[in-house]
Amino acid sequence: MKPHCLNEREEELDIFFGVINRFIGYFTRDAIRASQNNTCHEYPFVPMDTRQAYAQISLARDLLRREKRMQSGVSFIDVGCGIGNVLLMAELMDFTVYGIEKDEYPFKIAQKLMGDECVAQDDIWEFSRFGDFDVVYYFRPFAEKELQLTFEHMIEDKLKPGSILIANRKMDMAIDTDPRFRRLEEQWPVWQKLKAEKDNA
Repeated sequence: MKPHCLNEREEELDIFFGVINRFIGYFTRDAIRASQNNTCHEYPFVPMDTRQAYAQISLARDLLRREKRMQSGVSFIDVGCGIGNVLLMAELMDFTVYGIEKDEYPFKIAQKLMGDECVAQDDIWEFSRFGDFDVVYYFRPFAEKELQLTFEHMIEDKLKPGSILIANRKMDMAIDTDPRFRRLEEQWPVWQKLKAEKDNA
């Protein structure tokens, strides 16, 4: 009986995630056509699979609940938030959300979806508040390797201890041996920052 119930739940989730992905796909096509990003260096909006994003954000939320931090209104930023679909999911999971997006078309959609106070049309390199957030989420914003690596290292250096990094399509996996971080689950690219500085030795 129990496995049957689980199968029914999975089928229901498949339907819900399928509907969500269909709507996201509609806006994605327009976002790619209207993108002002230089695609030699930057990616236009490409959505993360909704089911995977849900699993990753749930993992972060569950850890913060165990640490008794969720009740204090923990903050979540999506770096390159696109149309705001991940922000919406995180908000519904009780995070206080904020997103930055440089590209005009997806920014306007995210602004309508989430409100002016939750989204800003900022450039990643000019944004200075990554260290303010409890969860930092991204889906690889740069097509050029050196830019992406510079971005990843910048984020990892600026994160505050105790914060969680959700880093989809991450390039530099040296984070797995970086003593400042611990991976939360092998299946997902999710880490918690334990301390501010690397060991000198």
